[in-house]
Amino acid sequence: MKLIKTREAVGHVLCHDLTQIIPGEYKGARFRKGHVVVEEDIPVLLSMGKENLYVWELNAGMLHEDDAALRLCGLSMGQNIRRTEDIKEGKIELFAECDGYFTVDAERLFAVNSVPDVMLATRKGGTAVRSGDKLAGMRVIPLIVPESTLEDAEAAAGPAPLLNVHPYKLKTAGIVTTGSEVKSGLIEDRFTPAVKKKLAGVGIETVTQIFSGDGVENVAAAIGEVRAQGVDLVLCTGGMSVDPDDNTPGGIRAAGAEIVTYGAPVLPGAMFLLGYFSDGVPIMGLPGCVMFAGATVFDLVLPRVAAGVPVTRTDIVSLGNGGLCLGCKPCHWPICPFGR
Repeated sequence: MKLIKTREAVGHVLCHDLTQIIPGEYKGARFRKGHVVVEEDIPVLLSMGKENLYVWELNAGMLHEDDAALRLCGLSMGQNIRRTEDIKEGKIELFAECDGYFTVDAERLFAVNSVPDVMLATRKGGTAVRSGDKLAGMRVIPLIVPESTLEDAEAAAGPAPLLNVHPYKLKTAGIVTTGSEVKSGLIEDRFTPAVKKKLAGVGIETVTQIFSGDGVENVAAAIGEVRAQGVDLVLCTGGMSVDPDDNTPGGIRAAGAEIVTYGAPVLPGAMFLLGYFSDGVPIMGLPGCVMFAGATVFDLVLPRVAAGVPVTRTDIVSLGNGGLCLGCKPCHWPICPFGR
């Protein structure tokens, strides 16, 4: 820190807030600690009685917090993300530019935050976001930081951005409604309206529905009919338990899908099935809870599938941490602890 003449302060960094008082009109911090003085600031500072200023000595190899925040932004900001235009108090925030599936490379994020004097906070990765949602905020802790600190953070992050928003790509879906009791009209199909609503939330239109009845062969044939219509996603509702008469998983296998998982460490939704056909089209077997529960495994997996991001068994297994719905009344999804 050093004292210099205000008229010579352009380009220097203020060490503390400077208060301006205009009687009857204004009293507050006119210039904040960390502000870099520009030419147009000089008359204002002089009018405030500031003939001299305490400023930081920004030596070679040191960075101001604003410049450091820009470096952190550079290693963070991936596709479909925008940043705040202004850097406020050394901080930059990131926002989604579209609806989609938000991903965070958690391991590399941990490595970046392990660098002293660096912080990068994000919302939970692996979740659906809307255009305009806040995604992250970043800054360094000191006002002035060695450039080597940012170099360490950049090395920890690697060449790829830490954060991305994957826009929804799937546009159409077909539903296979299993169960002879539904096909014969003995009970009302309450499953399909619930599923259609959730699909619409990620931009997917339900274009066809086939009532297959029971039996592995019937379910497989119905899946084939839906597939023939060129849909981006196939959903089978009902018949996912282990009862002998529940043939949906067998029908999905018989239709030619490669099963990623039958079962998930999520409640509600343990009997969930996910698979893919050889052309990449996903298929899900939905347990009955999707029909009546506010949020289920379907809500956790659907955004990723809709964005065209492949889902592995490891991804499903990882849902167990946070995979217990608390059954809140009313349901707080998507702002809730479940799967977050």
